[in-house]
Amino acid sequence: MDSLINAAARALAEGDPIGALKRISLRKDAPALALRGTAMAQLGELARAKALLRSAARAFGPQEAVARARCVVAEAEVALASRDLGWPAKMLDAARKTLEKHGDRLNAAHARHLEIRRLLLVGRLNEAERALAQLDPEPFPPAWRTAHELAVAGLAIRRLRTQDARAALARAERAAHYARIPALAAEVESAFLLLNTPAARLIARGEERHLLLEEVETLLASKSLVVDACRHVVRSARTVISITGRPVLFALARALGEAWPGDVPRDLLLARAFGARLVDESHRARLRVEIGRLRRLLQPLAGIAATSRGFALSPRGAREVAVLAWPVDEEHAPVLAFLADGESWSSSALALALGTSQRTVQRALDSLAQAGKVQSFGYARARRWLTPPLPGFTTTLLLPALPGD
Repeated sequence: MDSLINAAARALAEGDPIGALKRISLRKDAPALALRGTAMAQLGELARAKALLRSAARAFGPQEAVARARCVVAEAEVALASRDLGWPAKMLDAARKTLEKHGDRLNAAHARHLEIRRLLLVGRLNEAERALAQLDPEPFPPAWRTAHELAVAGLAIRRLRTQDARAALARAERAAHYARIPALAAEVESAFLLLNTPAARLIARGEERHLLLEEVETLLASKSLVVDACRHVVRSARTVISITGRPVLFALARALGEAWPGDVPRDLLLARAFGARLVDESHRARLRVEIGRLRRLLQPLAGIAATSRGFALSPRGAREVAVLAWPVDEEHAPVLAFLADGESWSSSALALALGTSQRTVQRALDSLAQAGKVQSFGYARARRWLTPPLPGFTTTLLLPALPGD
């Protein structure tokens, strides 16, 4: 490489995209196109960065497999930043294998980190954990070490292992200090905020308060019977009963959990579960059926006793009953959780991350837009949605995970 290319590469490694562009902005050879694309990505011009990186990949000859693979990795990073989760993961995997074959272990590790970040976004936590286990961060320079520890912390946060997350973020902070790249330091600081802002609401014995992630972890590890409205499960210690996909049963469980140790009147249960305002005998019969189903489902953890005016929850061996709820009551909270990262998302990427249909996501976005909670720009396939982060809250518990993760 010539001196200008070397100087531009050093500037990019130090987080100085403007300095890099000053040296190569008018050049159209393959190495310059690749560096220009990386610089535009650092400046947030993602569409232009993507076009430049593709031009660079085409410009490199068939004998320059490593350079072409690096362009693919860079394009994958741009796709992740623009939340293009449908970008072909097989291309990234092939590029990583090419880099490993030719001894470029640092860029191969970077490709692996991009893969892990994507897996975390779409809730495939077990796969992300296995991918992380294949990396040895010891030989990484500070910038790569920071990225690695951020991935470790991200997984620990999603797993609700807050002590592991704090330790990883402390290591990331030290590595970012040595890397001297402001964007990395800012990313570490943002990750720390997730651990130090309210993540959920606790409703118990008629009182309500906000919890940090660390307090949520402690609650879920306790002997309390927890009606978890963040994951639609009822749990006590290691026993977890899922009520996902059964909204009526979960509404009844939550109402009973919020009222414990008291009971809940039948009319209130009918209103919470069925939205019934005028109650007749058919509603009462349906309530008895649904209570019977819930009683059988929760049998390992709790009983449901009939009282003179309604029903009451009776936990087995649990000292307390608590309801763990989202930090804000919002019908489309999972969609807001993804948009709260400050990035712009397409409806197709949100559907992929949430594991639902694009039409369902689009209806949610339209509803949120009418309420003034989200905004969009662009048209058709280029349309993107974003919203400012929820003030004073972390939305970690709203992010979905695949069953078994």
